[in-house]
Amino acid sequence: MAAGAAAIVASCGQRDADATLDEDAASETAEEETATDADAASGAESEKIAAENLAASLAFLEENAKRDGVSTTDSGLQYMVLEEGPEDGATPVSTDLVQVHYVGTLKDGVEFDSSRARGAAATFPLNQVIPGWTEGVQLMSEGDQFRFFLPPELAYGERGTPGGPIGPNEALIFDVELIKVQSPERNLKAAQDFLAENAEKDGVETTQSGLQYQVITEGADGGASPDEDDVVKVDYVGTLINGTEFDSSIARGQPAVFPLNRVIDGWTEGVQLMSVGDKYRFFIPPDLAYGVRGSDAIGPNEALIFEVELLDVTERTEPESAE
Repeated sequence: MAAGAAAIVASCGQRDADATLDEDAASETAEEETATDADAASGAESEKIAAENLAASLAFLEENAKRDGVSTTDSGLQYMVLEEGPEDGATPVSTDLVQVHYVGTLKDGVEFDSSRARGAAATFPLNQVIPGWTEGVQLMSEGDQFRFFLPPELAYGERGTPGGPIGPNEALIFDVELIKVQSPERNLKAAQDFLAENAEKDGVETTQSGLQYQVITEGADGGASPDEDDVVKVDYVGTLINGTEFDSSIARGQPAVFPLNRVIDGWTEGVQLMSVGDKYRFFIPPDLAYGVRGSDAIGPNEALIFEVELLDVTERTEPESAE
């Protein structure tokens, strides 16, 4: 009797356990079905929004194309010339680096991006942005200001910018000013022409490396001259060959201090020609500056001009190694 009761109890316990497992499985299945239903609902809502945005974008562009001054390319890109730059301004190709100011808005006028609001022009390779930009900016020359109306397929398409301000299938509007076109080949030719002409000017000397320099003022006799391993203190102003200033310790109100062998080659070589108190002007070929890569405001293969005053020289001391 005891054995039979124990068997019954065990059997009941197993049935209870099986029932619990069945309930858990059913619960998991229900949760999965709920999640699937939620995903399906979310997907359906996203598709609805994408479809509505596409219809609104196409309607906007169809109406916009009828406005005076609006031209439309074969791809569907629309543009309007706001202001034309000088006749000799360079026009980019897709592989060029361009510097622009821009303001981007949705078709309802809501601003979502602006280099002007940030206070700094944008520089980027033209073939590494959305297709509407790659095509549109190639219609411009330096100094031009255009307004572009981008269909969704030339902007961010069905995805938009997830988590960002641009929804799926949104048409976009950009006001763009093309400031400068940076082409390695064009810049190199301009640098070579500039340096060849500059070398003929009175007072300009050229070293074996191609570095050019001009003595503006000389310091007192006996001033120290640095070796490449020394630390120098200088004031300087750096400009491009068109006169655009890109860097200045004077504007910052603080001289620069650095090891002379940790800067571009033109500086390492040139400052060793100076003594404390001297002020020189250096004309630096691209291969002694930032080369084909450029740097920030300095384009690929740009020749640079620096006015440098050598304020002090100190011998560089390396920290003693622990034994």
